[in-house]
Amino acid sequence: MNDIQPILDRALAGHRLTAADCAALLESDDIARIGVAADEVRKRKHPSGVVTYIIDRNINYTNVCNVVCTFCAFYRRPGKPDTYVRTVEEICEKIDETIALGGTGILMQGGLHPDFGIEWYEDLLRTLHAKYPRMQLHSFSPPEIHNIHLISGLSYEEIMTRLKDAGLSSLPGGGGEILDDEVRKRVSTKCTTDEWLDVMRATHRTGLRSTATMMFGIGDRLEHRVRHLERIRALQDETGGFTAFIPWTFQRENTALGRRIKDEPTGVDYLKMVAVSRLFLDNIEHIQSSWLTQGLRLGQVVLRFGADDMGSIMIEENVVSAAGAHNEADERMLRYLIRTAGFTPQQRDILYNHINRDESNTADASDSATLRELSVAFAD
Repeated sequence: MNDIQPILDRALAGHRLTAADCAALLESDDIARIGVAADEVRKRKHPSGVVTYIIDRNINYTNVCNVVCTFCAFYRRPGKPDTYVRTVEEICEKIDETIALGGTGILMQGGLHPDFGIEWYEDLLRTLHAKYPRMQLHSFSPPEIHNIHLISGLSYEEIMTRLKDAGLSSLPGGGGEILDDEVRKRVSTKCTTDEWLDVMRATHRTGLRSTATMMFGIGDRLEHRVRHLERIRALQDETGGFTAFIPWTFQRENTALGRRIKDEPTGVDYLKMVAVSRLFLDNIEHIQSSWLTQGLRLGQVVLRFGADDMGSIMIEENVVSAAGAHNEADERMLRYLIRTAGFTPQQRDILYNHINRDESNTADASDSATLRELSVAFAD
């Protein structure tokens, strides 16, 4: 087995890792040393010992989708009886509930509806922004933007400029899966690798920020994962527009692809991917834990493998849960997990600005009775 210590030493000395270095780390079984190095890099980037989280809500405005993704259990083909499009009133009701819980943003995404051109999205954003001017609208995704491009005939940059003017705050990194067309063409009919990257490039050119994601375990090999990380890092070098990177493993239950995939990633694979991402993506500030897909225990452990953000309390989530992930947490639980991992919890907004609410309204786990209650809940 090759010794990975020289690679870790280079990373700790501030040198950029190569694709070969990245592959060697992902191949290695020495997860402990990789994790220690990633934790040290995380500490240098975020020396205050703060781990952030956000209170927002994932609102799916429609489940109608005109593409086929074999890893998705959420979408419904146009014309099927169980399709829906949320009304503005329904969306506003969900936003009101989010605000009551101290929420600052909405993650709004949906299927690729064949009838929704740019005007539909502009009207929705303008309505929501006028009613909730302080609510951040972190909405849509590169596949949705590509779908608007196909329907409306506008360039990505024109679309993003118009959506920004209508009230869009930032773009989620959904639909990234694995950024390699050898994998993508086997599991989905939506946008290609270059189209996903081009949407992100256009988004950043308009001055909007976005996140980047990876879903691995969909029949991809190690070299595909390395290429994904290379492409994210290269675009970040070019634009500087990514706020965070969020990797997670494929959730196979209830999906067509899940019935064909035999080898699924383990918890060790997930921890290693987060740690290697922290070491390789030297130009991305934040790495997010995906407790929603990996579970609360692993979601907490990964805070010592390079992650510095606990993600959302996820008031509502429909896409991943449709594929079999049913983990839940409220604000008190996330703060408890952060504290017991040795960090200071801090609420943030979508752009990673800290949110300081009145302490009486912050669901902190400070008194012994609350700690006992949460520790019992966490053990269940």
